[in-house]
Amino acid sequence: MLHLASRSPRRRELLARLGLDFGVLDGDVPEQRMPGETPAGYVARVAREKAGAGLLRVVAVPGAVVLGSDTEVVLGDEVFGKPADGDEAAAMLRRLSGRTHRVLTAVSLVSAGREAAVLVASEVAFAELSDEDIAEYVASGEPAGRAGAYAIQGGAERFVTRLSGSYSGVMGLPLHETAGLLRGFGIHARTPRAGGGA
Repeated sequence: MLHLASRSPRRRELLARLGLDFGVLDGDVPEQRMPGETPAGYVARVAREKAGAGLLRVVAVPGAVVLGSDTEVVLGDEVFGKPADGDEAAAMLRRLSGRTHRVLTAVSLVSAGREAAVLVASEVAFAELSDEDIAEYVASGEPAGRAGAYAIQGGAERFVTRLSGSYSGVMGLPLHETAGLLRGFGIHARTPRAGGGA
């Protein structure tokens, strides 16, 4: 059985779009970049650690497969994680204003006998944001708990002038690449039935 090692409601929603039945494992993996670690190496490591921690909880379940994922916003070599408060969210958005940044999403799939992973990089260009744009968006509460202080599928969608890469990857789970990884484990995506049933 497939298990998603994530607290993120967005990842649950995205994985459900592949028409799969899965369980959810609520784990707690430290998200701290190591000295000298590249942004890509950091994202890949955290995704692998999430999947590995999840597998430890279900390793006795025959056929258990665990998916871990991590998404970070990267500007230059700087990783923008989740803002601690509204002031930090506003500071992040000011830095992203009028610039192109990368969004890195790593997916790690593990079972008792194998492991596979993929890293998807997308580029997102933001328009110039006014102080009013930033203040209104921060006041909405949406930046809280979001890498880079924004949700592309929410109110920040209006800030995006160009996206190159995976829209679902920027949301938190690149569906095309994830479906490919799952196929390698004998798990095949299907189109969910209309009405929300999987």
